[in-house]
Amino acid sequence: MARLVLQGTLLCLLRVGLGTQDSDSLLPHAPHNCPQKCVCAADLLDCAGLGLREVPGTLPAAAAHLDLSHNALQRLTPGWLAPLSRLRTLHLNHNELEALGRGVFTNASSLRLLDLSSNALRALGRHDLDGLGALETLRLFNNHLAHLDERAFHRLGTLSHLYLGCNELSFFSFNHLHGLGSAHLRVLDLSSNRIRRTPVPDLAALPAFLKNGLYLHNNPLPCDCRLYHLLRRWHQRGLSAVSDFAREYTCLAFKVPTSRVRFFAHSRVFENCSVALAQDLERPEEQLHVQVGRSLRLHCNTSAPALHVAWVSPQHELLVAPGSRNGSIAVLADGSLTIGSVQPWHEGVFVCLATGPRLHHNQTHEYNVSVSFPHPEPDAFNTGFTTLLGCAVGLMLVLLYLFAPPCPGCRRCYHRTCRCCRRWPQTPSPLQELSAQSSVLSTTPPDAPSRKASVHKHVVFLEPGRRGLNGRVQLAVAEDFDLYNPSGLRLKAGSESTSSTASEGLVMT
Repeated sequence: MARLVLQGTLLCLLRVGLGTQDSDSLLPHAPHNCPQKCVCAADLLDCAGLGLREVPGTLPAAAAHLDLSHNALQRLTPGWLAPLSRLRTLHLNHNELEALGRGVFTNASSLRLLDLSSNALRALGRHDLDGLGALETLRLFNNHLAHLDERAFHRLGTLSHLYLGCNELSFFSFNHLHGLGSAHLRVLDLSSNRIRRTPVPDLAALPAFLKNGLYLHNNPLPCDCRLYHLLRRWHQRGLSAVSDFAREYTCLAFKVPTSRVRFFAHSRVFENCSVALAQDLERPEEQLHVQVGRSLRLHCNTSAPALHVAWVSPQHELLVAPGSRNGSIAVLADGSLTIGSVQPWHEGVFVCLATGPRLHHNQTHEYNVSVSFPHPEPDAFNTGFTTLLGCAVGLMLVLLYLFAPPCPGCRRCYHRTCRCCRRWPQTPSPLQELSAQSSVLSTTPPDAPSRKASVHKHVVFLEPGRRGLNGRVQLAVAEDFDLYNPSGLRLKAGSESTSSTASEGLVMT
């Protein structure tokens, strides 16, 4: 039986290796409508680097990611994306496109990323980007763009990243962002252009999250005092767009291309600028401190009534009525924002965006919310009880010390000490004798009450020598002893031995 199984297995392997008449039917078929030389895999269509001069005529409808980069495309026909209703990303970078035209992106309402970088585009018209209502990222860097229509981006309501670096733009309207709303915009790259005019009040009025992603380095900016103080303040606040490229922010000191100086390296150019010019440019954000679990309400304070109010959370979530996705934040009918129970993830900057006919379209108000945990309050009962107990113990110790009789052993020791004291000799010690003798000395002797004491008479104690006086002090004071001439002081030392009492007295000469 085992031999039969082994023979059958070998026959099957041999048939697969040599093939049969039906082996062609087992090979995978090419995907439907896949262009020649392109790679089609699931929802990916890759036609990059094929030298194409025109877009392939037939495209698979299942494609969600289309790559036509590194070709030689010169134009795009209107409606060419009609079959691709599922398209999410489109790469057209590194081609030779000089213009777009109206209707080029029709039926691209699901597109999220559009890469048009490294082409030859010179201008962007008002209707060139129609049909891209869901677009989030638009890459237009490294082109030859010199003109943007004032409403070129007015239909891109969800755009968050716009890259316009390495072009030839000499002006950009920060007032209305060429029709682009600032509610979702996070990155605006205008680096390495030819921008010379920058309205400082419009820059200062931008939301904080957009200032953090506004790249203006490598432009011939004017050496304006207000612009210098504004960029310096952004640099001190740590805004990444300025701090990461601080050495590349330059300005023209004398309106000559060769007079470029660095904003943050040549402070002598701005040493005469007054700080007062930039004090009213930016409205300071309000600092709020709240504890976890407390409620919080923020009002969108504007200079005039707003028609529409939206908020941006610290997590960059756009908040409109009724509130956030997780339900922790609510936006009321009057435009205010409320948080029923503040949590640590609510910490950060909340930005209010107000629009209306009487308001600057991107007028903002910012709140910097700091969240902390409540400190536990000390237990008043335990503290009072401890204090009371300490007072009672101290009072008991005082009473014991005052009224309690000493122990019998201590009393016997006390009487024994007293009996020993009675046995001591009554003769005073030399030091006591000396103290007594010195105490009876007087500047007026008792036998001459009418005699006045000399003003120069003083009593002097001298350190006894180690030999000859047996540790006793001998004092000798002359009548005319001068304090300022101590040579008149004489010491009397007896010739007797240290046991003689005749030399122990005080001698006055």
